[in-house]
Amino acid sequence: MGADRKDVEIISSSAGSTHHILPSLRAACPIAPQLSPYADDVQEWLVSELPLDAPTRERLGRAGFARYAGRLYPDATEADLRTLTALFTWFFLVDDACDGPERVSLDEIRALRDGAVTLLRGGPRLRHPGLAGPLRRLLVGAWREPHRRMPARWRLRFADAVAHHLDGTWQEAVNKATGHAPAVEEYVELRRATSAAYVSYPLVEFVAGRSLPEPVYHHPRLSQLRDVGNDLLSWYNDIASLDRDVATSGGHNLVLALATAHRVPLPAAVELAARHWHESMRRFVALRATMPSFGPALDPAVAAHLDGVARAVRGTIDWTMESARYAVSGGRSSGAHAEPAGCSGA
Repeated sequence: MGADRKDVEIISSSAGSTHHILPSLRAACPIAPQLSPYADDVQEWLVSELPLDAPTRERLGRAGFARYAGRLYPDATEADLRTLTALFTWFFLVDDACDGPERVSLDEIRALRDGAVTLLRGGPRLRHPGLAGPLRRLLVGAWREPHRRMPARWRLRFADAVAHHLDGTWQEAVNKATGHAPAVEEYVELRRATSAAYVSYPLVEFVAGRSLPEPVYHHPRLSQLRDVGNDLLSWYNDIASLDRDVATSGGHNLVLALATAHRVPLPAAVELAARHWHESMRRFVALRATMPSFGPALDPAVAAHLDGVARAVRGTIDWTMESARYAVSGGRSSGAHAEPAGCSGA
C-alpha cells in the first residue's frame, strides 16, 4: 500500500529540511576525520569471507561497515579491524532483524539478547536457543580474539554494554507494538541504549591492548563525556534517517519527539535538533578540555579512551554521509575529506 498524499508531503518536507543541515553540522564538528589505511581491504574481506548468504553480502558491501569501523579505530591492525568490522556487522544485522520490515517478535528479541550475553559472558562453548545459525557463527568468530586477549573485567564490561543495548532494542520494539511514542527526555535516554555507542567504547581498549580500571572507566567525568558523545552521534543519525523514521519509527527519533513536544512542523523541529546538537558539541569540547588527570600511569590510556569517544562522533558523521545505508549524499565521495590514520589528529 502506498503512502497517502499527506505522508508524501511530510516526508518531502523533512527531506528538504535535513539535506542542508547535515553538511552544516559536519562542517561545525571540530573533531578531525580519520580513516584506517586497511578499511577498503577489510571491506573486501567482509563481503567475500564472512559466513553469510549472497544477498546479505551484497547489502553489506553497499553499507561499508569496514569504513565505519576504520573511522572509529584508525590505529587498529588489519587483523583487529577485521574483528571490529565483524562485530559491527553483527550489530547491524541484529538491528535489521529487530527493526526491519520482517522484524522478529518481542520474545525472539529477548531470547536473542539472552543468547548473545550468555556467549559473551561464558564463552563460545555455552549455547542458548535464542542465538543460533549465521548470527551465532558470526558472533563466535568475532568474539574469539577479544575473549582471548582481554581480561575478565573487560569482557564483563563489554557484555554488560551489549545487554544494555539489546534491552533498549527490546524496549523500543515494545513501544512500537503498543503505540507509545516517547517524550524527549525518555527518548534521549532510550536512544543512548539503542545507538550501541556504549558498546563501541570498550573496543577502544581492545585496540589499545589495555583495559582501564573500573573506578576510572566509570568516573563521573568520563561517563558524562560518553553520554554527550553518544547524544551527538545519535542525533546526527536521527536527522539523517528522518525521512525513513517518519513512516516507520513510531516516534523514535529526536526530531519527531521535539516536533510533538513543541507542536511545531518537522522543518522547525530539525532546526531545534540542530540547536541541541550544537549545544552538546560545545559541552563535549569543554568536558574533554577539562578532564582531570588520573596520574602518569593511567593518563595515556585515558587519553586514548577520550580520543575513541571523539572518533565515534566524527566517524559516525562521515560514515553516515558516505554509506548507502543512509541516502543523504552522493555516496563514497562525500567522505573525501577523511584522511588516513596518522595524517590528522582527533
